[in-house]
Amino acid sequence: MLKSFTLGLATTALISLPAMAGMLDVEKDELTFGFIKLTDMAPLAVAYENGYFEDEGLFVTLEAQANWKVLLDGVIDGQLDGAHMLAGQPLAATIGFGTEAHIITPFSMDLNGNGITVSNEIWELMRPHIPSMEDGRPVHPISASALKPVVEQFADDGKPFNMGMVFPVSTHNYELRYWLAAGGLEPGFYSPDDITGQIGADVLLSVTPPPQMPATMEAGTIYGYSVGEPWNQQAVFKGIGVPVITDYELWKNNPEKVFGITDAFAEENPQTTLAIVKALIRAAMWLDENDNANREAAVELLARSEYVGADAEVIANSMTGTFEYERGDKREVPDFNTFFRHNATYPYYSDAVWYLTQMRRWGQIADAKPDSWYDEVAKSVYKPEIYLEAARLLVEEGLANEGDFPWDSDGYKAPTPAGDVIDGIGYDGKQPNAYLDSLPIGLKGDQKVVGNEVQG
Repeated sequence: MLKSFTLGLATTALISLPAMAGMLDVEKDELTFGFIKLTDMAPLAVAYENGYFEDEGLFVTLEAQANWKVLLDGVIDGQLDGAHMLAGQPLAATIGFGTEAHIITPFSMDLNGNGITVSNEIWELMRPHIPSMEDGRPVHPISASALKPVVEQFADDGKPFNMGMVFPVSTHNYELRYWLAAGGLEPGFYSPDDITGQIGADVLLSVTPPPQMPATMEAGTIYGYSVGEPWNQQAVFKGIGVPVITDYELWKNNPEKVFGITDAFAEENPQTTLAIVKALIRAAMWLDENDNANREAAVELLARSEYVGADAEVIANSMTGTFEYERGDKREVPDFNTFFRHNATYPYYSDAVWYLTQMRRWGQIADAKPDSWYDEVAKSVYKPEIYLEAARLLVEEGLANEGDFPWDSDGYKAPTPAGDVIDGIGYDGKQPNAYLDSLPIGLKGDQKVVGNEVQG
């Protein structure tokens, strides 16, 4: 049973006996965590509302943040003890792309959960280039090759084609770029002298905060966007746009958000860090247990103004195992939001390496790096050893099952098969440079962006 947002002394006393027996001697018990209003912040809300933080002796305040930069700065300057983060943020900060700070993640918050949406106008122009099923509905997944003639027509008419993503190092930026490039469109490059990411671009990508995506598209400032839920489904409900692809279709079970803390916080508060991870693992388990049996309760929770603040019906459209593309075209996507299945919470080095390859692919990492560099950076940011220590404690307390965790992993997932990715190109995190060389669009080898062109 979910508790109300206000916690009282009576609820504090209801700590379960197994949890009390295994409670850690935390160094800091009053904590403030930040989040952005997206459904994938759910593990934080559930850990709070279900009392999992309290079970660990933690008294947590959750605070919504205005945007991803404000959130990152809050963690770095200590106003926030930790936060729901874009997976690229700890990596970018650690290597000094943008704000420099050593941030780590001991917990991956989810898999999948994003989509790419276009306006009704663009959808009507794309639709003739998309094959149909016998019932007349479009065949999915939809390739960006269907968007290419539209972009070319805009170029012929002298009109820039603008799309939105949420942050330069967001999964959404890299997924949108991946989709465009797989369809033969240039999404543009970054360089040390030009951080717009629009060098040589067919499609101009710019930052829009997630909750503002639908209104920005409706105003005509952008023609489409890549964002997490519920802001794709919001476009369907408002009748202003059509999601053309989910990231599950783009790359099956791709990594998404992480929980980020500074390296200094983890060093100074090791027991507190373990306690946080224990509570978040329990929340993730609750979200996925019994074939998503708790999702309706989670939807009601997330719909509250202090969390996501969207209509429950909109959130439920994707959170309960379906996804609606056009009004009435609702399809089963049981793993669209995955919080614990498929080792979703384990912080794999290979996930970190994929983000780094995309930074290199588009010029955010200006110079070529050896494979060993990718491995070193991944291990400095992603901390599966902390995760597994927390998981072991939960198993010993009878709160988790031994078989649910990858105890023997070396930190790298098995290579992603080609059939799980929209362009048919597999991914092996242990061979980042070979992977980059296999992608038809993007920087390879010693190439770099100089001025307005790729050299090398």
